[in-house]
Amino acid sequence: MKKIFFFFIVFLSSINAQVNYPPVRGVWLTNVDSRALFSKQNIIETINTCENAGINTIFVVVWNKAMTIYPSKIMNKMFGESIDPIFAGRDPLKEIIEEAHKKDIKVIAWFEFGFSSSYQLDGGRLLKLHPDWASQDNSGKLVQKNGFEWMNGFRSDVQDFMLSLLMEVVNNYDVDGIQGDDRLPAMPVESGYDKYTVALYKKEHKGENPPKNFKDTSWVNWRAGQMTKFMARIYKTVKSAKKNVIVSMSPSIFPWGRDEYLQDWPSWVEKGYVDMICPQLYRYDIKGYIDLLNNIVNRQISKENLKKFFPGILLKLGDYDADKEYLSQIISENRKRGVQGEVYFFYEGIKKSQEFFRSKYLQDRADK
Repeated sequence: MKKIFFFFIVFLSSINAQVNYPPVRGVWLTNVDSRALFSKQNIIETINTCENAGINTIFVVVWNKAMTIYPSKIMNKMFGESIDPIFAGRDPLKEIIEEAHKKDIKVIAWFEFGFSSSYQLDGGRLLKLHPDWASQDNSGKLVQKNGFEWMNGFRSDVQDFMLSLLMEVVNNYDVDGIQGDDRLPAMPVESGYDKYTVALYKKEHKGENPPKNFKDTSWVNWRAGQMTKFMARIYKTVKSAKKNVIVSMSPSIFPWGRDEYLQDWPSWVEKGYVDMICPQLYRYDIKGYIDLLNNIVNRQISKENLKKFFPGILLKLGDYDADKEYLSQIISENRKRGVQGEVYFFYEGIKKSQEFFRSKYLQDRADK
């Protein structure tokens, strides 16, 4: 066992050594509150806008609401429907890859919903088809958090399903990378009380049941460890198929993300399970942002791994549009600490302020 573990670490180290870390000027592209993906012409215009704004990496949604944004044989086999019906007859993922690569813009497939089965649909069609996949809280109810219902991400077959979608994209498309977020790999801290996970815990704890208190430190750490194991599996599987495909994650901030969603992402970085980490530093004022940034740069990530860190910035949400002075301060504070890029949520904010971003990133290149 020690020899296997040693060779696995050597494998990860050899893969990491092959990854380049150029500055990332990224944006998330979604099918919610945006029509960017809704036609081929819209995609062409979107790519042109991103190029004009200095964006070099697009994180495009491929999985949400238990549907894919590309024709999926896996989903067709499960539901007789291969793609979100809005995109029937098209392949938006293929279209955006083709157009982005013409402009030397990278495309990273973003699996937005991760282990979440639905939003305010009582589990939706995934759990209707696979009721045994439902997560459970300590009262035996389906886990719901912030309106999202959850599959049981501790189950091996649920992990297999999620990994099969990831690899369907990696194997069939010329993507530059894949990305999970605050729902992959992640599970609400309230979860883990289903029979499968309890049996797994008891097997490793001499027959003891898990604590009823879902915030119990040892219980939180054990479940976070399960998510870290799956993170390692994602990384190894992707790299075994295509070593140059970037494995990126955009988790919640730490330690909140560990305490609420079992995401111990500093350990993912330390163990070499990610090529790019984009924690969601979503704040509305520069002091709040700097506090998060300093925690990461000074405490949560090593100087050696700082090259992998590209913070997620909240640019637009509903009626909110980030102030340009605030954005300028963010970029300045990042560069002072050696952080060489950002990823913005989301594209509609870039579209509204493309000249601002163009000037900022032209200056970035001039300063090199």
